[in-house]
Amino acid sequence: MRVLVIGSGAREHALVLALRKDPSVSAVYAAPGNAGIAQHAEVRAVDATSGEEVTALAQELGVDLVVIGPEVPLVLGVADAVRAAGIPAFGPSAAAARIEGSKAFAKDVMNAAGVRTAHSEIVDHPGELDAALDRFGPTWVVKDDGLAAGKGVVVTPDRSVAREHGAELLEQGHPVLLESFLDGPEVSLFCLVDGETVVPLLPAQDHKRVGDGDTGPNTGGMGAYTPLPWLPDETLQAIVDDVVKPVAAEMVRRGVPFSGLLYAGLAIGQTGPAVVEFNCRFGDPETQAVLAMLDSPLGELLYATATGTLDQVAAPRWKDGAAVAVVLAAENYPARPRSGDVITGAESSGTGTESEVLHAGTAQREDGALVSAGGRVLAIVGQGPDLAQARKNAYDRLAGIKLPGGHFRTDIALAATEGRISVPTPA
Repeated sequence: MRVLVIGSGAREHALVLALRKDPSVSAVYAAPGNAGIAQHAEVRAVDATSGEEVTALAQELGVDLVVIGPEVPLVLGVADAVRAAGIPAFGPSAAAARIEGSKAFAKDVMNAAGVRTAHSEIVDHPGELDAALDRFGPTWVVKDDGLAAGKGVVVTPDRSVAREHGAELLEQGHPVLLESFLDGPEVSLFCLVDGETVVPLLPAQDHKRVGDGDTGPNTGGMGAYTPLPWLPDETLQAIVDDVVKPVAAEMVRRGVPFSGLLYAGLAIGQTGPAVVEFNCRFGDPETQAVLAMLDSPLGELLYATATGTLDQVAAPRWKDGAAVAVVLAAENYPARPRSGDVITGAESSGTGTESEVLHAGTAQREDGALVSAGGRVLAIVGQGPDLAQARKNAYDRLAGIKLPGGHFRTDIALAATEGRISVPTPA
């Protein structure tokens, strides 16, 4: 099987490395890729948001499967274009990808499926914002209704901060979603979904805030870990049975069956799991940790999902132990990051034993130097027999990497390692 991976981040680097380990995969291509991915796969230039360009490239390369990493191409219908040319594509149709592309659509699906989520209101006119804010709080959750790469969300106890963010979104012409605040630890659960067939992967936890102790603005994600020692098996099963399966069934009922990776972000409160958001693709940086633990052939799982035969393959197998992914970000991220700084010590082995360096925002200069080319620059993944050792391996590897002005959180997976996270006792 020849596979083309679409995207240019650390998520796609993780997908490429996992696919290379599958004995049924004979060739892996990436487009547009990055400097790290180029060490392990042939990279080609492409406009990832153009269904026509992606399809033409897939035909030129003669691939058997196209794996679409980012959400924007999916929302724009790139998977539809590839499938229309007779090539299997891993990723939902544009109609199904609305579960991420429109939070209002996602809320409607969840309500119809009887899935617990935050109370919400859409505000699409500045004159309605103040009255709507008065119906929420004392912690306000203000979201961009469309795609915002994880950075369109403000969670704050300060009404003026909430109002400022909402007003700014409306000024840009974006509808605002106000939500009630969901408390409790958060869980990211990836599920392979093929119609009503749902196959869960390992649960992970993301760290969204830029600073230690969950301080500062939201980012696309500063690190993640898996598995979650504090999450009971019965709670995980309840998420699959009471959240993901009903949503998958409701999508089928609506005539927009989901095919690909459905990502449920949840908060586990006193009344049980409640959905914070759905995404239509592998999450970043959780993918980097989850795929490090996969002991099954990834290509087989993705191809089965893409061809409607997911119910015919064995459930995924997982390694013992844990994985921790730590993001190294460029100076000034998540605002306007500085780029073009030389990075040293970031060689990617491709073996992924104790630690691996996955490239996100990187490029290679004409003189051969590796330079930063994005907000999140690298993801360093440590593995070990437990979270403590996985953390140590990730941070030890990170210590050998130099990026001027680069910053990272020092507490990824620390609370879980120290046993400071627990599922609230039911009210």
